[in-house]
Amino acid sequence: MSNKAWTHDDIPDQAGKVAIVTGANSGIGLETARYLAVRGARVLLACRSESKANAAMEEIRKSAPSAKLEFVRLDLADLDQVRQFAELILAKEERIDLLINNAGVMVPPESATKQGFELQFGVNHLGHFALTGLLLPRILATPDARIVNVSSQAHRFGKMNFGDLDFKKRGYKAGPAYGQSKLANLLFTFELQRRLDAAGEGVIVTAAHPGWTATNLQQNAGFVERLNPLFGMTPPDGALPTLRAATDPRAIGGDYFGPSGLGQMRGAPRKVGTTKAAKSLSDAAKLWEVSEERTGVRFDLSRAAAA
Repeated sequence: MSNKAWTHDDIPDQAGKVAIVTGANSGIGLETARYLAVRGARVLLACRSESKANAAMEEIRKSAPSAKLEFVRLDLADLDQVRQFAELILAKEERIDLLINNAGVMVPPESATKQGFELQFGVNHLGHFALTGLLLPRILATPDARIVNVSSQAHRFGKMNFGDLDFKKRGYKAGPAYGQSKLANLLFTFELQRRLDAAGEGVIVTAAHPGWTATNLQQNAGFVERLNPLFGMTPPDGALPTLRAATDPRAIGGDYFGPSGLGQMRGAPRKVGTTKAAKSLSDAAKLWEVSEERTGVRFDLSRAAAA
C-alpha cells in the first residue's frame, strides 16, 4: 500500500451501495455513516434510540443534504432483537455491500445482556457475531461485499478466559472484560475470513481500531476522558481507519487498520499488527464454538450461498 497519508478524500464513490453501520448515532459510527453517505451510499443507521438516530441523520444532512439515510432499531444487548432486525433487513434489502460492526460499550459498571452475558462481551462480540451470521446470506449474494469489525488497542491486554467469560467466578473487572471483548473482535475477524476463503467466497472481512479518539464511549473511563484534549483525535479522524477498512480497494481479507502515529494513538490510517493472541487458531476455533452455542446462530456457508 502507498505511504501517502490516506484521508477522507480517498474514499471511493459508494453510489449504489447499501451500508449498515451499528452504533451510527454518535462518535466514529456517526462519522463513518456520514462519509459513506457523502460518497453516495445508502446508509442504514442501526441504533437503539430512534431519537438519537434522527438527530444523527439531521447532522449528516448538514454535510450531505441529499444523503440516503434510514434508521433501523437494533439493540445488540438482546439477541431476540438482533434476530428481529436481521429478519427485517433480509425481507426488504436486496443487497448488503458493507456491514460495519462498530457499536460497543466500554468499561461500564457490572451489567448483563438480556440473555445474561457480561455486557461488553455480549454487545461487542456476541451481538455482532449473531448479526453477521444472520445477515450473511444477503452479504454473500452481494458482489464485492465487505464486513468490518471495529476492535481496539485494548485487545493487547485482552485474554480469552473460556472458563469464566462473564467474570462470575473471578469477580467483575471492567478493563479486563473490555480487553477480552476487543480481542474477541479480532479472533472473529480472522476466523470468519478463513472460513469464507475455505468456502470459496469472495466476501472480505477487515478490522480497524480508532486509536485514541474522543467520543462518548469513554464516559465510564474518567482518566481517559480527562486526557482527551491532549491526546484524543476528533471523531472524523478517528473514523478514518474504519473507513479505510471498509472502502480501500487495495484492502484484503484479514487486514487490520489503525492510526499511523506513535503508539497508534493518532494519525492517518495504515495497516497495523496485532498480538499473537489475536492470531491464535485454537482460541479462534473455541470462541467460534462458544459463540454459536450462546447465540444459537450457525454460519452455514454452503446453506447461505444457496440462499
